[in-house]
Amino acid sequence: MTVPGLWKNNLPLRFWSCSPALPDEVWQAAYQKAYEILGLGNPYQDIETTLELVLGEGQFGAEHWKLSTAKRAYYQLKPFIPRAVTRVMRQVYQRPGKTEYSPGWPIEDRYARFLWQVLVNVMEMTAQPRMEIAAFWPEGKRCALVLTHDIEADAGQAFVRQVADLEERLGFRSSFNFIPEKYALDRGLIEDLRKRGFEVGLHGLKHDGKLFSSREEFTRRAERINHYLDELDMVGFRAPLTHRHPQWMQDLDLEYDLSFFDTDPFEPIPGGTMSLWPFELGKFVELPYTLVQDYTLTRVLNQSSPVLWLEKAAFLEQYFGMILLNSHPDYLKNPADWGVYESFLLAMKEKGYWQALPHQVAQWWKQRCQPGGEAEPPKMVVELSGGELIFSC
Repeated sequence: MTVPGLWKNNLPLRFWSCSPALPDEVWQAAYQKAYEILGLGNPYQDIETTLELVLGEGQFGAEHWKLSTAKRAYYQLKPFIPRAVTRVMRQVYQRPGKTEYSPGWPIEDRYARFLWQVLVNVMEMTAQPRMEIAAFWPEGKRCALVLTHDIEADAGQAFVRQVADLEERLGFRSSFNFIPEKYALDRGLIEDLRKRGFEVGLHGLKHDGKLFSSREEFTRRAERINHYLDELDMVGFRAPLTHRHPQWMQDLDLEYDLSFFDTDPFEPIPGGTMSLWPFELGKFVELPYTLVQDYTLTRVLNQSSPVLWLEKAAFLEQYFGMILLNSHPDYLKNPADWGVYESFLLAMKEKGYWQALPHQVAQWWKQRCQPGGEAEPPKMVVELSGGELIFSC
């Protein structure tokens, strides 16, 4: 069954939450006028269709969520393939510029430029040189910083405390996502993380590449996933291998999901939502990761520093975006990977971004984009000068 209107709560007028309120026809005209920036290659229809093409990855076609026969066979054989071989396969498999992958990488700015131009259009059409908008983040912060970890095996679970110790020493907190039916869950570790102010969530069910193999299989596994979410008092989820399907995932009892990304050509299902911010995906809030994953950075791209992460973070700051990183204790236990991660954290500590747990960011964003809600979000001022938006708290 198709769930209608999954992206309807992400209209640009809600994104900006402007004051004074302006007529809907002004916004509709502003959307159409800015549409060309997205470069989707098809005529403008309406804003909900546009959001489905962008946030819903509809621009990649109806078969986007379906793995090819070759990829399905790969996941059948993967348990028997040495890790070094799978790493080489990923290195040669799919690189930007060598495929028909359309979003830019590591930076895709079209959706951000579209939203900015929509507000420019609105202000120009209504002769409003100055407006109030909902602040992007608490305390007027330029960015949100969200640290997440997926734990893929026993060795990764055994290294979690060292990761948490590093983050706590530097003043950070993060979320750790566990796989409930791949290794024996360390319940004491989960409780200890919570007591220390960290968050825990689920990383699929088995991590075998088969969660989305069919609608029937997903439905069956979703029941087990919901069981663990309830039993372990978890509200967040990331699908293994970022396999994903926005319609099917409405079966999950979540407050937030972490399975999508703004742009990534290296994942089994490449593509991206092009969003630098959270957005509502039906019944839950989606927090797309916006920095390349640690394994891709160090093992596929052979980077020995966090430069790519820091460059992307600087870009996200320009648009008040969300810096969301997914890393793995399984790889961070390697000294080289550890050094890259520690260097990144030290650089982020100097920035003073809003460092928050995923559930906090999801709650904030949902509240921010609900006009007339119980808790009115703080405001910031935007001025239009020479066709450019200038923001101040």
